[in-house]
Amino acid sequence: RPAEGDVPARECAWRSGGRRVHRVPRMDDHLGRVYDSMASMFERHAADGAYNAHYDRPALLELLGDVRGKRVLDAGCGPGFYSEQLIERGAQVVAIDASEPMVELARARLGDRCVVQQQMLGEAMPFDDNSFDAIVCALTIHHVDDRHAALVQLCRVLRPGGVLVLSTQHPTTDWLHKGGSYFDVVVETDVWKRPEGNWQVSFWREPLTSLCDAIFRAGFLIERLVEPLPADSMRERWPEYHAQLLEEPGFLHLRLLKRPVV
Repeated sequence: RPAEGDVPARECAWRSGGRRVHRVPRMDDHLGRVYDSMASMFERHAADGAYNAHYDRPALLELLGDVRGKRVLDAGCGPGFYSEQLIERGAQVVAIDASEPMVELARARLGDRCVVQQQMLGEAMPFDDNSFDAIVCALTIHHVDDRHAALVQLCRVLRPGGVLVLSTQHPTTDWLHKGGSYFDVVVETDVWKRPEGNWQVSFWREPLTSLCDAIFRAGFLIERLVEPLPADSMRERWPEYHAQLLEEPGFLHLRLLKRPVV
């Protein structure tokens, strides 16, 4: 298990020291707001971090499959690493993120190759119905207060037969490390300790039943559920992380299909 705070957000499911807080959703004070203050640190770390570049990113993009010629929405794009790879694979990409500093980093990275907009998941999106062939939502949904509302909007803008690939923290792993009831739907808070400073980062912990219910009610069917394994490149550079992930899952990946309207 990595040291507490060693691997920052959207990277690591090993969390400790959480507190259970039943939260009333407030979209003007979303859980991902902390990324505003740590955007540059996160970009430096995630560029080649173990749990992002050598675990979530390759596995999630493999689950998405061929994107050549497809219009893809990167929902929760962060500094633009997923968008960059999607573009390199031939996709036409639109990227969104709630954090203005993250949007600025993504624009700097992607230039005129991609439209990057500030947009909070869970609010109405400025896109037409059925306007994307595929959507990527990487390690973001657990920072969204109203996951169902976010998924409804993602379903609306996805064309019939389109695919959404989503990654999140593995609910069993978080429960085992946090304690309490597995069936709690609660906010957990961790302190990520980095050389640049400490950040309190909150996220939703919920059982698989809760997430799957939100997915179904939003209009999706689960085509595949994957507990990804780390890339071989992680074994070469971070053998302790690689060995841990071969025994205990860190993330959960879902490939969702938009349900046909009957």
